[in-house]
Amino acid sequence: MEDPVVNVRTANWWSYIVAFLITALMFATAVYASNYFNNRRISEIRATQDDISSDILSIETQFDLLAEHSCSDIGESTILPSELTSLGNQLSYMESQGARTDEIARLKRLYSLLLIKDYLLMQRVAEKCHLEPVFILYFYSNKGDCEDCENQGYVLTALSREYPQLRVYAFDYNLGVGALQTLVSVHDIENNLPALVINDNVYYGFHSVDDIKEILPELATLEKSATSTTSTER
Repeated sequence: MEDPVVNVRTANWWSYIVAFLITALMFATAVYASNYFNNRRISEIRATQDDISSDILSIETQFDLLAEHSCSDIGESTILPSELTSLGNQLSYMESQGARTDEIARLKRLYSLLLIKDYLLMQRVAEKCHLEPVFILYFYSNKGDCEDCENQGYVLTALSREYPQLRVYAFDYNLGVGALQTLVSVHDIENNLPALVINDNVYYGFHSVDDIKEILPELATLEKSATSTTSTER
């Protein structure tokens, strides 16, 4: 006669084994799925990186071409704001998708240099061609030590959409770029973020749309976007 205790123990062992196999299978499936989607995401990110590298080369070439143009060919909105905005949006997307930190930092360094190059070129063109472009330099941090930086970014994005000719240059304060640190030093910007440089004056802390319009009355001289005009009329 079989021992019922032994049968119970055997049944328990089989239950453990089956449970272990099911758990192992689920774990292996999860790992496989994770690796599959991670590899797919990495491939997409690398493709985006290649596109950005090509865009950077194209924009740098455009800088050189525009520097040689006569004043009759250049206006406040001539020099690449849409291309730079598109490039910034691509980098933001890559960062949100979890791209490698070192790759993001490398591309952000290149992007920051393009922004500085555009800023300096526009200043040269403004002096040469007697233009009056409107600039805002925006310094932020992504290290989790700036509670208002995200909201300040939304405000500046809204202003840029309302006034397409407004040139907003956004810089990661902690990015290790010599030219950027020189820009920080020139304007004597403290690590008290967010920080805005408007007409060579530094403003710390969050500033709303109305605050910036008050600080920068020159905005009233810029043309509003068609979208902004339509929404206002409604």
